[in-house]
Amino acid sequence: MTGNAEQIVVFLMGQEDKKKLWDLEEHKEKRRLTQNAYYWALVGKVAAKTHIPSAEIHNRNLRDLGLVERMNGSVIPVYIPDTDEAEKNALLSDTFHIKPTSQTKEGKDGTYRCYVLLRGSSDMNVEEFSALTDLIIQEAQAQGIETLPPNELAHMRELERQAEARHGK
Repeated sequence: MTGNAEQIVVFLMGQEDKKKLWDLEEHKEKRRLTQNAYYWALVGKVAAKTHIPSAEIHNRNLRDLGLVERMNGSVIPVYIPDTDEAEKNALLSDTFHIKPTSQTKEGKDGTYRCYVLLRGSSDMNVEEFSALTDLIIQEAQAQGIETLPPNELAHMRELERQAEARHGK
């Protein structure tokens, strides 16, 4: 069902059958996915098919996109032990996103690799998030996972752009 709040309330109150009063499924339009929901749905499908954790897929995509966080115009370096275990933990993190560089330095207890802090997807604008979504679409298609047709994806992105423009982001 579509309509404004008043039309929906009038429609609901006019229903005599209580089952129909609460059963709106047959009346509502198919909900459109936002870019964020679509991105995470595809991440979940790729994770299920490849048996790679969703956080790792997301972090790899963020690394490929390469949007570096900056403070006062400078990248933010993060030094972690240069070990496979530390790299694995970085890839599985959902609270921070870092990308390794070729730089290392020696510390008192071993070698440390320099990573740069990446911007998370929640800080991206529509265009940046579209680029991130394109990465997961390519990955999903490579795995034989069905994705939205280009015209539906373009429509979803246009709705997101309009919403962003209305909210001044």
